[in-house]
Amino acid sequence: MTARASSSAMSPPPPARFAAYDRQTWREIAHLLANLPLGVAGFVYVVVALAAGGGLAVTVIGLPLLAAALLGARQIGKAERARARGLLGLRIDEPSPMPKQRDHGFFSWLWSSLKDPVGWRTMLYSFMRLPWGIVTFTVSLVGLFVLWPVLPFIVRGLSNADRAMVRGLLSPSDELERRIVELESDRGIVVDTAAADLRRIERDLHDGAQARLVALAMGLGLAKEKLLEDPDTAAAMVDEAHGEVKLALQELRDLARGIHPAVLTDRGLDAALSSVASRCTVPVKVTADLPTRPAAAIEGIAYFTVSELLQNISKHSGARSASVEVWRADQRLLIQVWDDGRGGANLDGGTGMAGLADRLGAVDGLFVIESPVGGPTTITAELPWRDRDRDRDARG
Repeated sequence: MTARASSSAMSPPPPARFAAYDRQTWREIAHLLANLPLGVAGFVYVVVALAAGGGLAVTVIGLPLLAAALLGARQIGKAERARARGLLGLRIDEPSPMPKQRDHGFFSWLWSSLKDPVGWRTMLYSFMRLPWGIVTFTVSLVGLFVLWPVLPFIVRGLSNADRAMVRGLLSPSDELERRIVELESDRGIVVDTAAADLRRIERDLHDGAQARLVALAMGLGLAKEKLLEDPDTAAAMVDEAHGEVKLALQELRDLARGIHPAVLTDRGLDAALSSVASRCTVPVKVTADLPTRPAAAIEGIAYFTVSELLQNISKHSGARSASVEVWRADQRLLIQVWDDGRGGANLDGGTGMAGLADRLGAVDGLFVIESPVGGPTTITAELPWRDRDRDRDARG
């Protein structure tokens, strides 16, 4: 009996039941056990949202309820990504935010929310969590008391399935989703730019050529009345009207040049840039290395970009010389405008730089400013090269 007691005292104590479980395994077990209550909550949220939104779709509140539910689903997805990050060690980028609506109208918000892919994917994720949560909760709980020697392997397999589900439904859909958001934003920029151009043309016509033509008609009417009574005065008024006609024609030519200059259409970007450079108050050297012509739309954007930059040089830079270089590199049209002025140009300077950057960005272009205080300033713009013949074939 003494020998038995001594032998028992010398034997090591039995290992703790869960001593082999590391910290990550316990985190994964906690995640799998939490799947059930969170799955119930998510399932109820989706069912109620779809039932209320779909059932009331014939009324004025059904679709807004569904849109609000999709926005709420985004918050569920955010919480689930945080849970996966904390318990599964899975780091996933946040998806793109809802695109900003430029008109800020109710129907614009409603349509944007209803077609939100992030919200719908989160809804699907929440709907699937209930059956999956029942499986993971049951297996993990039973395994803690029955299958504990092999439970870490089971937990790892279930957690990997969870990771795949989170990646598949809660992660950003890479470039496609981001590109959709960018294109929607770019479309708004293009629309706003076109509207601003139309307002500018309308203003120039109203305040310039139209006002001058109205004055011309009135002057000719007075000259007609005086033609028999006072021919000399009538002749002087007709002569004055002739001068007004010349000025009106010049204003109309300038306006047409601002819309799309004829030299650009007839002779291409090299000649058009040389023409606009000749009107700059600073001597400008133009160098163009373009073996072929890009599409008309790209030529137009390049022309107006350089035109506005040269206007800024004339008005704001205090430069003594400037240069414009245009060339093709692979499938890109590159423009570089340089001046030796005072520098300090930036996108927030109120000189239209932000508008130029937006206009180029809308066609997948780039706009880079290097302008330290004291100068010099170098502005580089890139545009996609689109072949003129291919563009003509696409239109035809």
